[in-house]
Amino acid sequence: MRSLPWTWLTLAAALSVPPSSSAWERGRATPFATLPAGAPRPEGIEVDGDGNVYVTGFGSSGAGQLFVLDRHGRLERQVAVSGASPSLLGLGLHPATHALLVVDFGGARVLAVDPRTGASTPFLWPGALPRPALGVGLNDVTFDRAGNVYVSDSFQGVVWRAGPGGGEATVWVDDPLLRTAGVPPFGANGLRFDGGETALFVANTGDDTVVRIPVAGGAPGAGGSAGTPAVFANGINGADGLVVDEHDNLWVAANQADEIVVVDPAGKAIAKLGDFDGIDDDGTAVGLLFPASLRFSGKDLLVTNLALDLRTFDPAFTSVDSAWAAGVSRQTVAAIRIRMR
Repeated sequence: MRSLPWTWLTLAAALSVPPSSSAWERGRATPFATLPAGAPRPEGIEVDGDGNVYVTGFGSSGAGQLFVLDRHGRLERQVAVSGASPSLLGLGLHPATHALLVVDFGGARVLAVDPRTGASTPFLWPGALPRPALGVGLNDVTFDRAGNVYVSDSFQGVVWRAGPGGGEATVWVDDPLLRTAGVPPFGANGLRFDGGETALFVANTGDDTVVRIPVAGGAPGAGGSAGTPAVFANGINGADGLVVDEHDNLWVAANQADEIVVVDPAGKAIAKLGDFDGIDDDGTAVGLLFPASLRFSGKDLLVTNLALDLRTFDPAFTSVDSAWAAGVSRQTVAAIRIRMR
């Protein structure tokens, strides 16, 4: 039996038939947490070393909300993030200071947030805009091993970079492959480096692509610059959040297909996980509905169900999930057990 890359599990032990004839076990996305009644849609997610789970709310009014869950999905607390807009997106734990960084989409900045009290301070904000007329669409955040901070901008089509201490960010890469005229109207979205920091991978939601940006002249933390971007993977319907495992496989939330697509380092899809199975009587999505962000937690993959009706942006943006998303009244985070058969 030939060896294939996987995460945590040794694939040879997990497979019961040869890879050439095996079927992917999509698995069922089961409820991990149901947020309190009236909670905004969950978007960003992060898991700390103790298994605590942090989830941001993407809303339209009021103060931005942060939910803190224990490793079993029980709500520890819900806090209002001081000075934040209601529309919060990506989350990241600073590798050096362990500060919880929250992308304030509506406020066009990244905040350092105390998850106990919700107190926040500005951590990073964009400098001069390449295309001011497009506005700012900060979306997700990641880091290199030196602690430099990278933030995707869905509207400018750039990746911003600041040093470990934050402050005014500069453009690290600016390329048409990071912008979109598609639906949803978000270009650069989830972003992560591979294990060797030889490339940064960025999802382009509206174009259904993942873009690979090589690091030229050494690792980014050692002064490496962005090389020429190129499309790494096509056809991931609504590529949104992404993570990279220890084998450099990319796990991408396909928000328009209600699934997670796993792509190997050569760009080949090796798994599609989860599905949408309707809405329960209590108004919760069953399975995945517009999955937005994802994180590993033990042997599970945790996924936020954004359940976004794209007609919120424009009535013309009707998707096959629009009517379903409009029917969701309780917001959820799902879990998928990672396995094959």
